[in-house]
Amino acid sequence: MYFILSKTLGFFSAPSNVILALGAIGLVLLLTRFARAGRRLVIASFLLLIALGLSPLGIAGVVLLEERFPPWDASRGAPDGIIVLGGTIDPEISTARGSIAITASAERVTVVAQLARRYPDARIVFTGGSVSLFGGPAEAAFVTRLFESFGIPPARVVIEDRARNTDENARYTKALVNPKPGERWLLVTSAVHMPRAIGVFRKTDFPVEAYPVDWHTRGWRDITWSGSLLGGVMWANAAAYEWIGLLVYRLTGRTSEFLPGPR
Repeated sequence: MYFILSKTLGFFSAPSNVILALGAIGLVLLLTRFARAGRRLVIASFLLLIALGLSPLGIAGVVLLEERFPPWDASRGAPDGIIVLGGTIDPEISTARGSIAITASAERVTVVAQLARRYPDARIVFTGGSVSLFGGPAEAAFVTRLFESFGIPPARVVIEDRARNTDENARYTKALVNPKPGERWLLVTSAVHMPRAIGVFRKTDFPVEAYPVDWHTRGWRDITWSGSLLGGVMWANAAAYEWIGLLVYRLTGRTSEFLPGPR
């Protein structure tokens, strides 16, 4: 039920969608006896969209999340395992085209080639099922072939193909690998997504070490106007998606803290 509800309401996690919806309601009202209210909604939605696109608030929200966890410190020694979260392969396009279609978050999987060579004894786990509301091929169905192209043998890879969101990534992965006390596991995901992912794994009592990748900013110096209205809107949508996710996960008990950080 939670998955279906999150997908259904996901449209409203993007501020631009909410603003455009208000504008559309206003246009409809222009044709009714509530035309005055309609004009106000249209004007308000236009001004909100301009403000959203010109404001540095969106990129600031992304930077704050990306800066939450520093790059992993390799001086602590080799990990026992490496967990890679899905969101890197489009299974629908991959199936239709007969070729692995990698998304903009590709660094989540490409970094595994380097980690696998550096830590040959570490177990590698990929977790990612179908995120489609109506079902479909699991993302994990394609990753073994991709890892093989990196020179990683299938026998070294553990596949978890049921998880549809971050909460299920953590719960299903823990049940699958049964981590032992004292083991050290890396968690590989996009830097902007790392706070929510770490929070969920902590809630499941699966201690992991953050290995953030796929940065989209250079850091605090990027908190300026994006240079275009569309760019500002895109930053705002990206930031809102993760911040709303953090809030919802906290309210629903999927994490024990709103904004997890290093310990």
